[in-house]
Amino acid sequence: MVRVSHRFFLFCVCSHAPDLATRHHEIHQVLLVFALKSERYDMKQIREILDTCVSERVLVKIIFSSPRKKSLPYKKVTLRPMLLRGQKAFQAEFHYEKKVLHENMEESMVLDACVDFILRDFKQVNIFTEEEDIQILAPKLDKPRITRKSGTQKQKSLSHNQAKNYIVPEGTPCDFLIRLGVMDAKGKVFQKHYAKFRQINRFLEILQDVLPYLPKDKTLRIIDFGCGKAYLTFALYHYLKIMLGREVEIIGLDLKEDVITFCGKVAADLDYQSLTFLRGDIADFTSDHADLVVTLHACDTATDYALINAVKWNTKVILSVPCCQHELFSQITNDLHQPMYKHGILKDRFTELLTDGLRGLKLEARGYDVAMIEFTSLEHTSKNIMIKAVKAREASPRAQKEYQNLKDFYQVKPTIDEL
Repeated sequence: MVRVSHRFFLFCVCSHAPDLATRHHEIHQVLLVFALKSERYDMKQIREILDTCVSERVLVKIIFSSPRKKSLPYKKVTLRPMLLRGQKAFQAEFHYEKKVLHENMEESMVLDACVDFILRDFKQVNIFTEEEDIQILAPKLDKPRITRKSGTQKQKSLSHNQAKNYIVPEGTPCDFLIRLGVMDAKGKVFQKHYAKFRQINRFLEILQDVLPYLPKDKTLRIIDFGCGKAYLTFALYHYLKIMLGREVEIIGLDLKEDVITFCGKVAADLDYQSLTFLRGDIADFTSDHADLVVTLHACDTATDYALINAVKWNTKVILSVPCCQHELFSQITNDLHQPMYKHGILKDRFTELLTDGLRGLKLEARGYDVAMIEFTSLEHTSKNIMIKAVKAREASPRAQKEYQNLKDFYQVKPTIDEL
């Protein structure tokens, strides 16, 4: 695609067309003329260089930088060769201000993509092959400057550049991800849902780590409090029941009737027979036991009630991502920290950490090994804390004393105190 800025020329050629269809056809013809001219006079040499580097040489990477417009959301793109399901392919890294997104592309698509990046998005290209380093500066497409020097980098084995080995892999159709719109029928993950795809797999990696602590000779009873749209609830079922062949009984609980209706229909459509969705409040839910309790979208004190229930049921493993921790914001009092509290944003963040710290100590006091780990929770902030708790011992008086001392120091009474 070539962007043509000669609007006046287009207007003169096309403004007298008798109807919209004819006018559209004439615009297309004008654009085609400019595209051919760019290919012939502006981009021919660059395209030949790219074609040679991609198809014939030992390519290390290609970096596109120096955006043509400030509005371009990503500021750099890096292309590297890789192996994808045993075939040569390329991975593109799109560098945004605060994140990097990846997209895999077939080898046959790469040359056109490179040309498109130069025409539309970037003024500078750096190509690294084992034979030579090539720099292309094209602030004006009709006057590119090309410099070459001996190669400075070596290609790593393509096996080092393979796509991440996800538990639920890309490229293999997965029924619940297709049904929830994360991937298409061929297993390709939609770009707009790639962050969700990574989040699901990150969650399953954490689940994989705690599997040894769950019972091995019985049906696993799992409760997901505040399941929301249930991407991770479905992932739990898919991984444990379908991939590992474990017998499970999974309950997803949420307050929203429409969400529960939708999730129940999806579960029925997929024939996930031992996955149930119920409408209800976390604080009021009753059960005789649970092996795993998950709370990934439970806001404010809902997390506390989920943790309280989990401990009462002697749950083996708890995975909780708290959010919206507002309870202590209005309670906290400490003269030493008062100068900091006058800044609302600092007070808010501090009380969030204090809330989770107290929760962790309370769980330790009840005999859990607790780890605070990072987990991406897209529904709220980009990075949240996950409380990973594994029942490991009897109650700990030491942790209870630390909990009490911290609570008294800041003069707060959190809901988790009910535990």
